[in-house]
Amino acid sequence: MAAIVASALFMQNLDSTVVATALPAMARSLGEDPLVMGVAITSYLVALTVFIPLSGWVADRFGAKQVFMAAIATFTLASAFCGLSDGLAELVAARVLQGLGGAMMVPVGRLLLLRRVRKEELLSVTTWLTMPGLLGPLLGPPVGGLLTDLISWRAVFWINLPVGVIGLLLVWRIIPALPASLPPPPDLRGLTLVGAALACLMFAFETLGRGLVPGGVAEGMLVLGLALTVVAVRHCLRAANPALDFSLMAIPSFRVPNVAGVIFRVGAGAVPFLVPLTLQLGFGASAAQSGMISFATALGAFAMKPMAKFALGQFGFRNVLVWNAVLASAAIAACAAFRPAWPTAAVFLVLLLGGLFRSLHFTTLNTLAYADVPQEKLSAATSLYSTAQQLPQALGVAVASAVLQTSVALGGREAASMPDFTAGFLVGALLTLSAAPLAARLPKDVGEGIVRGRR
Repeated sequence: MAAIVASALFMQNLDSTVVATALPAMARSLGEDPLVMGVAITSYLVALTVFIPLSGWVADRFGAKQVFMAAIATFTLASAFCGLSDGLAELVAARVLQGLGGAMMVPVGRLLLLRRVRKEELLSVTTWLTMPGLLGPLLGPPVGGLLTDLISWRAVFWINLPVGVIGLLLVWRIIPALPASLPPPPDLRGLTLVGAALACLMFAFETLGRGLVPGGVAEGMLVLGLALTVVAVRHCLRAANPALDFSLMAIPSFRVPNVAGVIFRVGAGAVPFLVPLTLQLGFGASAAQSGMISFATALGAFAMKPMAKFALGQFGFRNVLVWNAVLASAAIAACAAFRPAWPTAAVFLVLLLGGLFRSLHFTTLNTLAYADVPQEKLSAATSLYSTAQQLPQALGVAVASAVLQTSVALGGREAASMPDFTAGFLVGALLTLSAAPLAARLPKDVGEGIVRGRR
């Protein structure tokens, strides 16, 4: 069941990595600036984040299996529309539809598993669930590069079609259905406030300092987004059945993976966007060459999964989250030193180590987050935690793109070059490092019940 549910994660991760590799080719085909094409990634991630809060209620109301199957079908159909797009506006619209499917697909699939496992099985289930999903980014960069060079950037979306069809059939045949229930009516006001706040913030981050909209619009959207965020949080804290249940933040093992995880993911989320641009625009590599080198990140992530149990059993959750944040930050900072004269093997090794450290961090966060959540709160927890997972990825791309644009403007250059990519990686490293002191606030024995049998 974990492997079948992971087919959805595989499709989502494959889509993210192949799109990043194909961005320069997409920009040439659609007549857009490569740096502006970051909206093809952020539009999907914003839509994903906006609709995730509704996923828990929809799964309870209509049945997790039925919603999971509908989400896979929506994501697959939207992938076909992406491949048929003839302009940036069409592509963004199709990516938003993909985001709607993804918002229901991954958290609801995770919910199907969480309701069937015991606490001592949580680490094993998380590892099994994540490992097949890592095949997506493992195959994404080289496959995306080859498809872009040999066929077209459109083919990077069409590869989702067979994966989606096969996953849909397996879910229908093998995974048993969970009974639907009659949850309280959804918090429509809260969902509206949360969605509007996220949309305004992401629009502001995507356009600030980039000359894409008239002066003052981006700044106004940032202020409006922050104000809506305050209103949305206050509403959710007072509502009887809130869109996002912030009462879960009273659980330390849930609070820290959310807060520290957001900061870590913003820094880490910049890397998949920066690496292909650095290799193709800075090194002059082709899409295929860039993909073969970038795949080192996913290779390191995949190799870490069997090691996660040992690391957590030996050092504990708190120590892993603190010191691994330092190591992951150092790996991102090392990317700032990339130059065309570097041997390919050295670049590959740095990316591999970075993927390894980030993978360990994500596995630790994802396992700890649900360790102490009561069974009746799992739907609310998956909605809140999934939102906290997805928003930072969009922020990471937006922040990296904004740093590149600012660096280009300050340097008086017409296009991004190596100094600009250096600035982007350094900002990502600082953000990742900032997660370490927050993780240090965890109790020393946090998560002990998960790994006790291994220690």
